[in-house]
Amino acid sequence: MRWFGPADTVSLAEIRQTGATAVFSALHEIPYGEAWPAEAIRARQQEIAAAGLEWRVVESVPVHESIKTRTGDFVRHIENYRITLERLGAAGIEVVVYNFMPVMDWVRTDLRHRLPDGTEALLYDPIKFAAFDLLALRREGAIADWSAEQRAAATEFWATQTPAAREAFTRQTLDLFPGVRLGLTLDDLQAMLARYRALDAARLRENLRLFLAEIVPAAERAGVRLAIHPDDPPFAVLGLARIVSTEEDLRAILGLVDSPAHGLCYCSGSLGARAGNDLAGIVRRLGARIHAVHLRSVQREAGGVFHETNHLEGSVDMPAIVQALLEQQSARYGAGRGDWQLTLRPDHGHMMLGDFERAAPACPGYSITGRMRGLAELRGLQIGISRMLER
Repeated sequence: MRWFGPADTVSLAEIRQTGATAVFSALHEIPYGEAWPAEAIRARQQEIAAAGLEWRVVESVPVHESIKTRTGDFVRHIENYRITLERLGAAGIEVVVYNFMPVMDWVRTDLRHRLPDGTEALLYDPIKFAAFDLLALRREGAIADWSAEQRAAATEFWATQTPAAREAFTRQTLDLFPGVRLGLTLDDLQAMLARYRALDAARLRENLRLFLAEIVPAAERAGVRLAIHPDDPPFAVLGLARIVSTEEDLRAILGLVDSPAHGLCYCSGSLGARAGNDLAGIVRRLGARIHAVHLRSVQREAGGVFHETNHLEGSVDMPAIVQALLEQQSARYGAGRGDWQLTLRPDHGHMMLGDFERAAPACPGYSITGRMRGLAELRGLQIGISRMLER
């Protein structure tokens, strides 16, 4: 399971009781772009080990915005990234997840969408996000990115919101950074977007290539495998280029640097929000370069709406994905190396049962009970399919 560190409202002791054997974690207290101190890495590793768990995957070492735009102090930030990889490798951590999403790590419009069974899920509604873009942020050029029907619906939605509701919605959107609150204002966001105004997908991909060319050799020396996370959602937002949204994107990225240290974090939920993605096929065709796995499902709805659903339901064919992953694992590691060599975690569980009585999770989607349900379902699916394949 993912653990956001000592400030997480979910404890390591609770995570161990769910059946998890390892955590995906990071030093969220270190500012973006700064090198992680070796002693801080060791201390976090010892804390996790003392709870009977392993720190198998770092999620994540954030890529500073200056690196993505190749502006400002990007040379120093790349050097700090190399140093961090070396220190993580020296500590025995083998996988580092990162993303190359400009400005915003992920986007949802509803953090507590009530479902018919009483549980609560994350949801993305393009009309609500259009309202933020057009009427709260007032981004230059935003009108061209939304249809007349979407603009009219966004205006209608905004008119139904009280000033307090508008402020809360705006604050929520500005704060969607996993494990950290950056305290951005609308002006801050406008300034960040301005840096990308002349950066199309080709230029952003080239900046990724330059970044990889500089850090993959360090990862190789350190024994670390890099795993780039798909865009979430896998389509353009706020006029920003997206380059990790389709199988074609993934193939192009893997071709930027030819190294086994350069690979993918396979996220079925992020990729699954785009109907054209063949999720099991991506595993079969690109599985040799998958270094970490996030498993979750989404239910796609009309008009571009989607919400996080239970792990074995919705628009994502989870049994087909798990079978493809098991087959890839067998091909890569062989029967003599034990089970579950591809480190995976359940992602974005529902709020349910006792979750409503606890302090809010460190990040939306990371309640303990909802993720435990997902983990239990995925473990059962793994074991059942694995036995079937053995027969």
